[in-house]
Amino acid sequence: MNSAREHLLVVDDDAEIRQLLATYLQDHGYRVTAVADGRGMRAALAASQPDLIILDVMLPGEDGVSLCRAVRARSEVPVIMLTARGDETDRIVGLEIGADDYVPKPFSPRELLARVKSVLRRAKALPPNLRQQEGRWFRFAGWQLDAVTRNLTAPDGVVVPLSATEFKLLRTLLDHPGRVLTRDQLIELMLSRDAGPFDRALDVQISRLRQRLREDAREPAIIKTVRGQGYVLAAAVESEP
Repeated sequence: MNSAREHLLVVDDDAEIRQLLATYLQDHGYRVTAVADGRGMRAALAASQPDLIILDVMLPGEDGVSLCRAVRARSEVPVIMLTARGDETDRIVGLEIGADDYVPKPFSPRELLARVKSVLRRAKALPPNLRQQEGRWFRFAGWQLDAVTRNLTAPDGVVVPLSATEFKLLRTLLDHPGRVLTRDQLIELMLSRDAGPFDRALDVQISRLRQRLREDAREPAIIKTVRGQGYVLAAAVESEP
């Protein structure tokens, strides 16, 4: 049994799946709130902050993609998405909107439980020197990031849009300037444990973030690759509340 009694929020319009997951997860020591749609999810979030959200993609009304995007704009609570489509494209879309893991339907409750434990463990196990630093404004190499609005402003004053994953990646690098972060550390901080597609997606996100920062792809000056080790933010960073 889970003595910590973590609170899980299950969002699925299928009543049988909701009941199955609620019963199974409660039997394994979790406190579970189960709702059928986005309205129920928003009401549950207003009442209390869960430790993890299990969110179906295909919902009536507001779908899971939109709901995950809304959650990620306000919170870093882990999200596992349930989808009838399990191909790599959908998983990468999950990264784009900030999901922590994807479980394709049909799935076994035992598999989902393993994913829940893994995501919760990652959320709790980050060492102190890899945790997010306090601060709203980050300035580096002429750029400025507002960590609240998530606006990235270029040296010429142009606001550059970032996806949820690009923001998380940039914020992680800004929290540890001059430190080489391995691929495993970056994946542990922000991506799924599913190393296949997500591992490749990390390279894609690094490339996209470099494009946002107007980097020379052949000789990037801000986000450098340390061969055989990982990536490092090579610029000095100033932060303030």
